[in-house]
Amino acid sequence: MSKKPDKHRGSRTYGRGKKGGRGAGLRGGRGNAGLNKHNQLKVKIDNPRYFGRIGFKRHPSLHDNKGTINVGNIQSDLPKYLESGMAKKEGKNIVIDLTETDYGKLLGSGVIKTPVTIKVAEATQKAKDKVEAAGGKVEVSDDEFQETTDEE
Repeated sequence: MSKKPDKHRGSRTYGRGKKGGRGAGLRGGRGNAGLNKHNQLKVKIDNPRYFGRIGFKRHPSLHDNKGTINVGNIQSDLPKYLESGMAKKEGKNIVIDLTETDYGKLLGSGVIKTPVTIKVAEATQKAKDKVEAAGGKVEVSDDEFQETTDEE
């Protein structure tokens, strides 16, 4: 039999401290407990950006949520666009209207071989060159992106 209990008779905590016998008491809690109080120094050393706000967020009205699409994707998805009615065949040319979709800008990555007319809000010069080299054209509608200038 151990002599430990006999040594601590009348001591109330038996040498364990105030919360030593209660679960994870002596180590300050389980897991990430105490990160904003007693274990804060440990967190600031390991992850200095954990507390507080870092950076800034722009107002949602300033975000441009229009997506981008590459000319290569248009070439590969052309049958799907014709089926869904997003593209219409006019003679040998195919007309695709991207202004009604979530795509706001046409980019020039990929290869396009079919002559298509693409209506879009914005397009890069590389995308225009590739579509024109394939025998099509890009119609850019600047309605949404016109800047107003004050002349006084």
